[in-house]
Amino acid sequence: MPERLSDHEIRDITKALEAGLPIDDKYRYLIFKEARQVELVWNGKNTHVQDVVLPFQVIEHIDEPRDEVNLQQQQSLFDISGKKVQGWSNKLIWGDNKYVLSSLKSGPIRDEIEANGGIKLIYIDPPFDVGADFSTIIEIGDTEFEKSPTVLEEIAFRDTWGLGQDSFLAMIYERLLLMRDLLAEDGTIYVHCDYRMNSQIKMILNELFGLENFVSEIIWKRRAGIVNQTSTFGSCTDTILMFSKSQNYVYNRQHTKVDTEDYVKERFKYRDENGRIYLLNNLGNPADRPTLKYEYKGYKPPKNGWAVSRQRMEEMDAEGRLEFPKKPEGRIQRRQFFDEWEGMQVQNLWTDIYQINPMAKERLDYPTQKPESLLERIIRTSTNEGDLVADFFGGSGTTASVAEKLNRKWITSDIGRFSINTARKRLITVQREMKNLGKDFRSFEVLSVGSYSFNEARQQNEFNQIVLTAYKAEPINNSPFTGRKANHYVVVGPLDLPVSREYVEEMVSKAKENKLVELDVLAFEFGMGVVPDSIENAIRNGVKLNLKIIPREVFDKRAVADGAVKFSEVGFLDVKIESKKLEASVTLTDFSVFYSQDSLELDGENLQKGKSKVVLDNGIIKKISKNKEGIVKIENIATSWVDWIDYWAIDFNFEDRQELKLVKQDDGRVEQVATGRNIFDNQWQSFKTNSEKIELTSSKYQYPKPGKYMIAVKVIDVFGNDTTRVFEVNVGK
Repeated sequence: MPERLSDHEIRDITKALEAGLPIDDKYRYLIFKEARQVELVWNGKNTHVQDVVLPFQVIEHIDEPRDEVNLQQQQSLFDISGKKVQGWSNKLIWGDNKYVLSSLKSGPIRDEIEANGGIKLIYIDPPFDVGADFSTIIEIGDTEFEKSPTVLEEIAFRDTWGLGQDSFLAMIYERLLLMRDLLAEDGTIYVHCDYRMNSQIKMILNELFGLENFVSEIIWKRRAGIVNQTSTFGSCTDTILMFSKSQNYVYNRQHTKVDTEDYVKERFKYRDENGRIYLLNNLGNPADRPTLKYEYKGYKPPKNGWAVSRQRMEEMDAEGRLEFPKKPEGRIQRRQFFDEWEGMQVQNLWTDIYQINPMAKERLDYPTQKPESLLERIIRTSTNEGDLVADFFGGSGTTASVAEKLNRKWITSDIGRFSINTARKRLITVQREMKNLGKDFRSFEVLSVGSYSFNEARQQNEFNQIVLTAYKAEPINNSPFTGRKANHYVVVGPLDLPVSREYVEEMVSKAKENKLVELDVLAFEFGMGVVPDSIENAIRNGVKLNLKIIPREVFDKRAVADGAVKFSEVGFLDVKIESKKLEASVTLTDFSVFYSQDSLELDGENLQKGKSKVVLDNGIIKKISKNKEGIVKIENIATSWVDWIDYWAIDFNFEDRQELKLVKQDDGRVEQVATGRNIFDNQWQSFKTNSEKIELTSSKYQYPKPGKYMIAVKVIDVFGNDTTRVFEVNVGK
């Protein structure tokens, strides 16, 4: 016990502990050895983060951004345009960034990161709007449908904002702590926030990075127009807090011409005979250089001499860059044209970067999307070409997109499936643009974090019982399986996470050990890559595997009692494969989803008179309306199966790329170990954009030699869920 505590103080602390009462806050500075003079404190603050290292599963590899109808051999396509840069593959990661960060920090990929110079820049734009609506507007054919957040998205939101600021600060603190440890010594972090949380986040950054490593507080004027408010000043700015890991950080000065309009008008007020705007600069020689004493066209040099030689003077004269005074004793000046002027150095008030125009090509209608020009300035300031940039609240992929265009490597992650799919399409588009411009590009991988769940056993058991009741199955005790329904054995996935490929394959293995014929796996969400590998693996093991999605109605006692809870099958995909000589063609012929959102019966009862609502019932869009007399009418809205597809891709040789995971040995060495799974090698893709729908439902490929090949076809629906099938084809016979 520290000597500065008196016997009286020790007795007070002991009595409080024995009585289960809180200790007076004044003692915290006396008890703890290294009490900070200034810090932000909240309920449940924990300065230690558990380093959970989970495996990363490679779901997809994209290094050939091709959308041609007739896909030819790789060699002919890469001879005339941009080429894939070898070495590092950029990483798009799906998962909770807490576990993404801890696994990057302490897992085997850390060695790969360090071998590429470490992470030089982290930019994050965390969800600081507690009142945000996380529903998404989805276009299905000519109909707009409002997709509610998934149950897992709601859980993530609850974990972030469930206790208000306390839970948000706990969330951002542990993630910033991990980011600090992952950042290179000469790296910089930018944290984007607004008036709600900027002061609290700045105090956390001061604590974690140190006051001496505070670099700048950038004020971004994000609105150009007027914000009309009746009781306060309109909010038109965001704050971007910039901290470094050390005093030796990368900083490249940036310049702007837009932000200094009055200054520019004053300086650039001259025009030459061709109308080009210029300003005048003195040609006097700096004191640290030898003076050049010579006359030019009768004009005497200034007191300190000319700044350039006679030859250079003649060259500038020929270029029309010299301004001659009217009197011979005047001074010759050099014209600097506006289009050659780099501009004024950027200050910490950014008024020259505007919100994304509604008609802009980069606009994706993604909530919280930031303009590329904002990220371009940040990336250019704090990195050089070839450096590694990271964004762990990736959203629509703006940071990664700009990094790719500026020849930087990148890592980005997000917990939202819709976000990952949006970013994937955007980054493929960037690859295509780079390729068409003859610029080199990098491949990227889509990864997911391995199986993890940290909810309490009691909570999971209660959840299992709720799901089994709604599924009309009986629980099984002392078994690896959760329940049984007729001759089907049932497994309920974790309450708080998607069911991973590893989890499903483990259950299939146990089913085989127990000589079970049919297994139902129920989950709120299935991880990327569960299909086809898990289903194909189950078939090989003699198990019929049924993957079903748990609806939110399992928590609605009335819906359960009425038998209105529908467990949806994963998507159905039908494909036609044809081969001729060395050519194979792939054609989509049908696709179906079976999801339901909302209850027809309950929504019809709760609907106000004269109102209508669009719902999704077992993969069918329906419009419910109630007239003034209270009569409910339900009508189907016609859709085509193509309308449900947001993205589809083909791997024409699915078995040619094996998944290799990095494993750190006891002696510290990192080795690649084959997992026995195949990686989907994205060789062709077609997808929806803001301006285009799915046009191509067929593609061809020319194989280099005859033989037996496996073709994998992946479809991602408008909700972000993926369905994949694998087919065998013989070519050249």
